[in-house]
Amino acid sequence: MNSDNCSNGPQGPTNWDAVDWRYVNKMVRNLRQRIYRATAEGDLRKVRSLQKLMLRSYANQLAGVRRVAQQNAGANTPGIDQVLVKTPAARGRLVDELRTDHKVRALPVRRVYIPKANGKQRPLGIPTMKDRAAQAVVKNALEPEWEARFEAHSYGFRPGRSAQDAIQKIFQRVHAGCRKKWIVDADIKGCFDNIDHERLLQRIGMFPANREIAAWLKAGYMEDGVRHPTEAGTPQGGVISPVLANIALHGLDEALGIRYHRTPQGYLRTYGRRTWVRYADDFVVLCETKEDAEQVVDILKTWLAERGLSLAPDKTRIVHLDEGFDFLGFNVRQYQPRGATAGRDSVLLIKPSKKAIKKLKAKLLEVWATAGSRPLKDTILMFNAIVRGWANYFRTSVCAMTFKRLDQWMFIKAYRFVVKRHPNKGKKWVYDRYFPRRKGYRQALSDWQSGATLLRFSQTKVVRHVPVQGYSSPDDAKLAAYWDKRRKAMNSMLSVKRRQLAVAQDWKCPVCGEALENGELLRIHYVDSAPRGSAPERLMHLFCHQQMQKRSEADCGS
Repeated sequence: MNSDNCSNGPQGPTNWDAVDWRYVNKMVRNLRQRIYRATAEGDLRKVRSLQKLMLRSYANQLAGVRRVAQQNAGANTPGIDQVLVKTPAARGRLVDELRTDHKVRALPVRRVYIPKANGKQRPLGIPTMKDRAAQAVVKNALEPEWEARFEAHSYGFRPGRSAQDAIQKIFQRVHAGCRKKWIVDADIKGCFDNIDHERLLQRIGMFPANREIAAWLKAGYMEDGVRHPTEAGTPQGGVISPVLANIALHGLDEALGIRYHRTPQGYLRTYGRRTWVRYADDFVVLCETKEDAEQVVDILKTWLAERGLSLAPDKTRIVHLDEGFDFLGFNVRQYQPRGATAGRDSVLLIKPSKKAIKKLKAKLLEVWATAGSRPLKDTILMFNAIVRGWANYFRTSVCAMTFKRLDQWMFIKAYRFVVKRHPNKGKKWVYDRYFPRRKGYRQALSDWQSGATLLRFSQTKVVRHVPVQGYSSPDDAKLAAYWDKRRKAMNSMLSVKRRQLAVAQDWKCPVCGEALENGELLRIHYVDSAPRGSAPERLMHLFCHQQMQKRSEADCGS
């Protein structure tokens, strides 16, 4: 596919296997950066012109279909039409539909429910694949404009930002010696389900695709074969819904009277008695006195009511830092020294919360309950996926002791499982067979046939997370070097071999040129034509690997 075709679209139907993803990603990235720069410069006319160009861009349509059909976790979940896009031919046809069909016909979303931690159920709205692809196209035009406007302390559902950034920002704001000791721990009641449509559309303004957004908001949902209207809210499960929620919740700085000063080094200095950190609909406001915290609650109620929202009474409270609070699975608390250390400065510790640990153990117990019905290797692999994900999420906190206790808990469960499996064997036989010694140390649960070994939580190295600076965004072309350095500094969950290949490739896919860890599955591709002395293996995205395989087969056939 040449550059002209990638910009304006080919004359015939799309050949998915022939798409030059390196060029597609470059085109979309450049347009996003131009929209961001024009917004930062205040040139609204140019912003709208570039957004129209993005919406018509063939490269953006290709990227949108790839996101919803290959990259997103919900690629195998259909909408009300029960249509999935699994083959290259189907993806090409969907791209062609986006190019030729410009009418706004949003179908209702399919309502499903998932359990919440408190025992209740969270409603999800699953749009059709075509609507999801169209939302991904619109998102690339809308998001960079608002990335240039969003507040620095907003972290949820934004590119380049994570829950760890939010937690580390709280640590910086309430460190020892800070006067902001009173915390408003707030949660919005049914945020995604109650956002006022009219207020949201007013905030979006004259965005070129505002009719499409209005159609998606008003499309309704199907449940038990009955269509229900939607007078408020954005469907959880929609590609564009997180961006719309962030737009609706924008403006908290102004409401709380917080001002910032940007230093020459790019850092932010806060002016005012308050500061806050928000991740999606969960946020905390840090205040100096309890009276001011109570005033903040009244301000928040008024501010949210203008957007059709309200605080959740059972999840909103005012606490002192000595009492501590939970946020995003972490517990933030200030500890006063006692005994021999009495009289010293207080210590702020951020640890995995008790609720998070309890939820983890419940998940592990579910696997243990069914472990006897599957091969030991499969059970160990299931455990390793849970252990690796949980440990990597909490590795930036004070978690060493928590990891050690979880390892002890897992060892007891593993030993009891093995003894139940072999009731007539002695303790020494059980240890030698399932807990072998290596380099003088007793290993965790191992499968002697396959060699699979259970991971320990404590094998994950505890690291200090460096939060993203101020208003920094990946759409800012001036910060390309900053984001490239930040991406390389992030510790990966890859195996040793894959990490070596990733380092040799500068952490980029050799086919599409994008970052290896963008949510897609990875595969090792063997290069038959590699020069003598060079590495014959390349680490790339699964779908890039499949594309390379098909090209190799086509070359062999010709």
